[in-house]
Amino acid sequence: MSLAPRAVLVHRTTEYEELLARHGTHGQAAFFLSARGRSVDAVRERHERALRALAEVAGAVPLTWRQTRVERADLDRFLFGPEDVVVVVGQDGLVANAAKYLSGQPVVGIDADPGRNPGVLVRHRADRARRLLPYAAGDAAMVDELTMVEAVTDDAQRLLALNEIYVGPRGHQTARYTLDLDPRAVPPEPQASSGVLVGTGTGATGWLRSLWEQRSSALPLPSPADARLAWFVREAWPSPTTGTSRVEGLLDPGQGLRLTVESDRLVAFGDGVESDALELTWGQTVRLSVAGPRLRLVH
Repeated sequence: MSLAPRAVLVHRTTEYEELLARHGTHGQAAFFLSARGRSVDAVRERHERALRALAEVAGAVPLTWRQTRVERADLDRFLFGPEDVVVVVGQDGLVANAAKYLSGQPVVGIDADPGRNPGVLVRHRADRARRLLPYAAGDAAMVDELTMVEAVTDDAQRLLALNEIYVGPRGHQTARYTLDLDPRAVPPEPQASSGVLVGTGTGATGWLRSLWEQRSSALPLPSPADARLAWFVREAWPSPTTGTSRVEGLLDPGQGLRLTVESDRLVAFGDGVESDALELTWGQTVRLSVAGPRLRLVH
């Protein structure tokens, strides 16, 4: 007998809740913000909209289903099941935060604060959840299968991301490494830079695009469902021992970008979450490529 679907409601702590945790009371939080020219009322209104959206989605879960909630900070400790329908209630970035922990479950993105989010990944309003959830669990559900990027080290550590993976120094030091393409099309190049960014078509609307525009690149950025990645080297430094001839490119399926570390320590993290990073030490190699799993985002 198969299990009934489980709705997993993914949410995050609001700014108002963080203020209360830090300052203890509403009055203290209001004083803190007013001293900085901000109003606590606007922050509390956003908090209340987020709570209403979460409550409306919870109330829309079919009675025969199971349901649970997981806060963003607990995603790395939460066990998703194959029967889950993942309902992200929040901002676009929260979908990316959840994506790396999934393995093919359908994802419904609910915009908790319409008008403040681009809505690229949280495409639906809370009042549509009653219809969307049974639809998402069915075989006829239409989904966009969004490409993801992965980093795999030579000791089998693995990191997934929906937008991009950054490899570089944790602070403001210089990253030193040898960059190589796999399969090798050109000779490896030792480089010194501010790090390397490898991203998907979904990430091409964010950090990746800012690098693309900054250097007026003619590289065609991939679309979200395109099974290719774009990569950029940040601020490559020319010297007698380091080059700058390979600072951007595209990776097709089966291709990889290899970095062999020549610094004391570098990190690799995905989608801006520095707390969940791979630590890379001298002589270690990391390969970045198109990931096998895709994010199944419900229309």
